[in-house]
Formats: sequence, structure tokens, C-alpha cells
Amino acid sequence: MNIYNLMPDLEPDEMAYVQGIVQDMTDEQVQQFASIYRSRRKEPLLVLATALLGFFGVAGVHRFLIGSIGMGILYLLTAGLCFIGTIIDLINYKRLAFEYNVREAQLVKAMIGSGFRPGY
Repeated sequence: MNIYNLMPDLEPDEMAYVQGIVQDMTDEQVQQFASIYRSRRKEPLLVLATALLGFFGVAGVHRFLIGSIGMGILYLLTAGLCFIGTIIDLINYKRLAFEYNVREAQLVKAMIGSGFRPGY
């Protein structure tokens, strides 16, 4: 089954990565993967929008969103490392989202591989 048909909104590099993950799965497993992964992944524009909050006094929200709790607390307490960290994250927002989504894809693959059945 082609993952593009199930998730056409993925970025090209993310699509290539996900296709590599699901290539050995059955059609049912691919559908399960797509359903779970779609709910867990973060859109790059969401990471960008929350990083922009760093300029309005709430730095680090994007770090909490992508699971970097320690960096989120550090950004919160240091005003985004004096705005320098926030600026760097604004430039690299797609990479931050991609790295988070790769971790989530690996977790979902492990769940599917262990026989996880949603709803049971």
C-alpha cells in the first residue's frame, strides 16, 4: 500500500522516511500506522507558530510541543536564551518538526510490530 494515498500532507523528506518504515508492513498494518502516526505527528507550521510566541514573552512553548521538556524550561527561564535560541529555532523549525516526527514514527512502528491493536 502506498503511504502517499493515506497521508498526502507529509513533507517530502518525511514521506521518504515513512515509506521506508512501512515497506515491510501488511496493508492492515500500514493503515494502523497511518492512523496512529497522523494523530501523533506535529506539523512544521505549528512548530513555527509556537516558536514565534518566544518573541511575545512565552519562549520555549515549541520545545514543550516537540518533547524537549528540559530545553523548554531553559527557554522559558532565559527568554529563549536571550532570543538567540528562539531565532535559531525559527530558522530550523522544519528540522525540529522532522526530528520529532521521526521519533514518533519509530515509536508507532514499534507499537505496530509488538501487535498493538487500537480499540482492544
